[in-house]
Amino acid sequence: MKYRIEWTYQTKKKFQALISTEYLSLNETILLAEDFMQTGRVKQLYFSSEDGQTWTLKELKRLKDIVKDEPHDVIAYFDGGYQKNTKLAGFGAVVYYTQSGNRYRIRMNEKVMELTSNNEAEYAAFYYLVNILEEYGITKQKIVFKGDSQVVLNQLSGEWPCYEEEFTIWLDRIENKIKSLHIIPEYEAISRKENNEADKLATQAMSGIEIRSKLILDEEVDENE
Repeated sequence: MKYRIEWTYQTKKKFQALISTEYLSLNETILLAEDFMQTGRVKQLYFSSEDGQTWTLKELKRLKDIVKDEPHDVIAYFDGGYQKNTKLAGFGAVVYYTQSGNRYRIRMNEKVMELTSNNEAEYAAFYYLVNILEEYGITKQKIVFKGDSQVVLNQLSGEWPCYEEEFTIWLDRIENKIKSLHIIPEYEAISRKENNEADKLATQAMSGIEIRSKLILDEEVDENE
């Protein structure tokens, strides 16, 4: 989740102007707000989050203490592979997040049968990814979803219509699950090269190699960076 500051600036001669920031991380928001306060030019500070909520600086500081022990700053990758001759599909999912000052990576895959196309494998892989988020309690926040399937991502974002009934069913499943987990999604299409981790996991799944891992990437992440 990101936050925006509206700062009512007041000069020595009492002239006022309203200044607004772009959306910032929670830590950046608190740091900037405290810096603004030190100028002695703050008439009023207003805070709002991407979900439309309003906050006070005190509430944001309390929230920072709460979320540090919960998964946050989440980026989630997905990919689906499909073998037309065998109708074998593979899903790959990679999730990065911060918790208690550490940066984590989850890597998981799964092999399935009875899908009908590579496109359906991509939809099913996204649904698989969202269920992994639920399994690890990664909910109630903004999450950036990345993949190399522009069709899936643009249809989920509403930019492209979906006319195929079999894909509409998957879209409904995904959207209902995201809604039930109170996730605010951000969709970003990337190249296959950038999606290499998830792509490799999907390929390994179809080869019968099962991956299910959770790794600490680096310890004691600086929460102010």
